[in-house]
Formats: sequence, C-alpha cells, structure tokens
Amino acid sequence: MRDQSTPNQDQMNKLFYPWLLMLLFAVTPGLKAQHKTIPFDAETRKIKFQQVIEEEGTKEDLFNRVIYWLNDYYKDPVRVTIVRDAPSGKIMGKHTIRLKYTDKDGTEHAGPTVIYEFTIEVRDNKYRYTITELLMKTASRFEIEKWLDKDDPAYDPRWEDYLDQVAEYVDQWSAFLIEKMKPEPKPQEDIW
Repeated sequence: MRDQSTPNQDQMNKLFYPWLLMLLFAVTPGLKAQHKTIPFDAETRKIKFQQVIEEEGTKEDLFNRVIYWLNDYYKDPVRVTIVRDAPSGKIMGKHTIRLKYTDKDGTEHAGPTVIYEFTIEVRDNKYRYTITELLMKTASRFEIEKWLDKDDPAYDPRWEDYLDQVAEYVDQWSAFLIEKMKPEPKPQEDIW
C-alpha cells in the first residue's frame, strides 16, 4: 500500500504540464519575431501606407482638426508642411524617421534616417492619409523599397528590422492622427 502523503506521478504531471505549457507560450513569441506587413503598391512599385477614415464633421472642421494635430505632433509644423490648401482640403508634408539597430553585443546604435512624404485629404465626414516616397537619407537617392528585396547582393538582415520600425512609426503616427481627428465632446447642459 502506498503512502497518500506523497504525490504520485499522475498528480505531478497535472501540476507540471500546465506550467510547462504557459512557459512555452510565453517564450515562443520571442523565438520567432513577427515582421509587420509592408503595404506595397504594385502600380507605382512603391511602399504606400494609406487609409480612409470616416469621421463626423464638415470638410472645414476636419481640415482644422488636421492643423491642430500637426501642431501637436510636430515640433515645427510650418516647416514640415509643403501644402496647406483649405479649399481643396489637402495638406502635404515631409518629415524624417530616425531608425536604430542593435549590434550582436546587444548595444543599440543610431541607424539611418528615412525621409517620408505624407498627404492628408479631407472631405465632409471622412479623411484619407497617405505616406509614401520613403527615402533613406544618403548622398544619392535610395528608395527603401530596395529593403524588400532579399535577393539583392547588398542585402543586409537589418533591413527587415528597419522596415518594421517604419511600419511601427506609421502605426503610431496614424493612431495619434485618428485620435486627434475625433470631434470634441459636446458639453453637457447643467440641468438641475
């Protein structure tokens, strides 16, 4: 007869395997990094981030909200913008993304700078943003679409990470824009 105070193998397995599974699920995502999808326009053969968002407001209201967003997002919004045309509802600008890379020792370094162009177009109850013309800042024109080509003899594994950083920047940029484009809450009437 077995002593009931010591756990048997079945009891140990019931305790051990759930913890093992949780550990595997926690570690697995880090083993294989998921890369972001980079939107590629086959017609222009360029990377093109674009989204249409429906939002309550007239063309004029939405245009003004974009101006407020520009002032909040960029340090020098006047210098960033190339076009601010209220009648057409179009704002165009140019700015940079500073990338970084981590060496084999785990030290983070400043990477290349990418210049991008953005366009925001507004209409009644909707707006569209487009980010395109992504160029690495170098002495000559270097379109970052080259980073998509893994067969390029000059291919550098860091290019995938750079593309992920660009996509993350655009995600953050667009999330801030979408948040700022929401109408101000209407004040509640004080009824008593």
